Amino acid sequence: MLKRIVWIIATLLIVVAGFFFLAAALVAGAVIAAVVLVRLWWLRRKLRNAAERQVITTEYTVVERESAPPGRLPADGDPGR
Repeated sequence: MLKRIVWIIATLLIVVAGFFFLAAALVAGAVIAAVVLVRLWWLRRKLRNAAERQVITTEYTVVERESAPPGRLPADGDPGR
């Protein structure tokens, strides 16, 4: 009888310890997953910002061509004179 009570107590202790181990493992896994996801988000954000900065911006002036004489349309490459 005493042997059976000891086995039951030992089994309950193992089950409770297993439950807490599983809970700790799940929390650790969630923390690691969150860290990895934040790191990936940060890298993608950094790459996106770097790609946006590669665009060259400058000032420019639009130079209009002379208009074609009446009755004549300018051809491709023809400046319209």
